[in-house]
Amino acid sequence: MGLTLNVSGLKKSYAGTVVLDGCSYRFESGSVYAIMGPNGAGKSTFLRLCALLERPDEGKIDFLDEDVSLEHDLSLRRCITLLLPAVGVFNTSVYENIAYGLKLRKVNKAETEETVLNAAEIVGLKDKLRRRAVTLSSGETQRMGLARALVISPSVLFLDEPTAAVDAGSSIAIEEIIQNITHTLNAAIILSTHDRELADRAADVILTLRNGRFS
Repeated sequence: MGLTLNVSGLKKSYAGTVVLDGCSYRFESGSVYAIMGPNGAGKSTFLRLCALLERPDEGKIDFLDEDVSLEHDLSLRRCITLLLPAVGVFNTSVYENIAYGLKLRKVNKAETEETVLNAAEIVGLKDKLRRRAVTLSSGETQRMGLARALVISPSVLFLDEPTAAVDAGSSIAIEEIIQNITHTLNAAIILSTHDRELADRAADVILTLRNGRFS
C-alpha cells in the first residue's frame, strides 16, 4: 500500500526552545526525500513526530490512502517505521533480529524465512544470518536495521542519519541499498542526513530545515 504523508503547520518545543515552527510538506509514495540542516535544526524531531513516536504541540500529520486520511491506529503504525542511527540489537542471530517484525505480526514460518532471506540479500548479509548480531560491525548493524525495516514492506520509511558513524565502504553500501529499495518498495522514503553527496545521489527531493521550517 503506497501512502502519502501530508504534514501541515507542525510545531514542537522543548523546555521553551522552539524546534519546529510551522513545518509543512507533502511526501508522495515512490520518492526519496532527504532532509538536511545543521545540528539542532529539528531533523530527528521531525522524523519522530511523523513516525508517531511523539506528538506535536500544534499542526497535523496525515497519512493518506488515495486522499483518505487514516486513523493513527495500530494498523497504520505497522505500515510505517523509523530506523535510528543506533540500531537496537537483540542478543541473538542476525536472522532472528531481521525477522522480529514478522514474528510480531504472526507471519508463518515459511513466509518469514523467504522474506528474511530476500531482505538479507538486498542488504548484503545473506552469508551472516546465523552470526550473533552483537558481533557485527557498525556498518553491518546499520544494514541489518535496514533489512529489519524492509521485511515489513513499510508504506513510509524514515531513516535518521542512515550513514552516521559508519566507515566509507559501509556508507556507500547503505547508499546503494537506499537506491535499490526505492524500486522494490512503493513507499515514501524520508531520510535526514548531513551528507550532501548521499542526498544528491539518493534523493529525488532535497529539503533544508532552517529556523523550524523547510526551505
